[in-house]
Amino acid sequence: MSIPDLNLLLTLDAVLTEGSVARAATRLRLSPSAMSRALARLRETTGDPLLVRAGRGLVPTPRALELREQVSQLVQHAQAVLRPAEQLNLAQLQRSFTLRTSDGFVENFGPALIARISAEAPGVRLTFMPKLNKDSALLRDGSVDLETGVVGDAISPEVRTRALFRDRFIGVMRLGHPLSQLVMTPTVYASGQHVLVARRSLSKGPLAEVLKPYGLERDVLTTVGGFSAALALARASDLIATVPERHTGNLRTGMHSFELPFPTLEITVSMLWHPRMDADPAHRWLRSCLWEVCAGQAGNVES
Repeated sequence: MSIPDLNLLLTLDAVLTEGSVARAATRLRLSPSAMSRALARLRETTGDPLLVRAGRGLVPTPRALELREQVSQLVQHAQAVLRPAEQLNLAQLQRSFTLRTSDGFVENFGPALIARISAEAPGVRLTFMPKLNKDSALLRDGSVDLETGVVGDAISPEVRTRALFRDRFIGVMRLGHPLSQLVMTPTVYASGQHVLVARRSLSKGPLAEVLKPYGLERDVLTTVGGFSAALALARASDLIATVPERHTGNLRTGMHSFELPFPTLEITVSMLWHPRMDADPAHRWLRSCLWEVCAGQAGNVES
């Protein structure tokens, strides 16, 4: 069996990324005719046209779309293997990282993380963006460098994860709330008016099932999209919020927090990143900073 020409991977990566023979030729510093010959070899090797004419442009075939991510990873890994190892100089590092985080994470862990980053690498800048879903597309295309959240079925299988801390849900109400003077039981908890945190408008939240064996149901007066909003409403009204304990530590200052009077499942908050960033020294340093910050503010776990 003949050994395939692995140089074709570079050509295939350029063609699939650029979607244009001319742009791929420019990227690889080849003449248009040389690029056309290389594409012909690729088509023969893969048994697929890869790019087909659509009007005045070219569009990828289904096989090309299937190969694009895999080929990109192979090329990046090969380049990393052949690239000389560099010693990370944090004092001179100039880099921007985008972190996609769940609601409340920035408020609770952001100040300590920014302080840590600024002290070690003053040239590094962080951008936080809200996490509105669990889709891994932004990690895959490089728009986001690092995410935090609960790992679920929607996470792409190639995504790397490391647990940051375990958390549990608790109840929160304003100081002086009438129910804060009572022994908290399932009946007392359900008797109050509640603010629900849910991404879907028709969701009743996981506690709806927990309360069923007690024959109880919460009176959900309003629904919001995040824990910060829920706590803001509970602070200024008689609404009760049910939120993750460690995730909202700083946000609950000056409020009455209480253990839920029934068992609830723990959750594990993790950081997530794309495998192409595994060996990047600056990204590894960022991951260690985030893990250590969370370890200092919450009971951390190893994974």
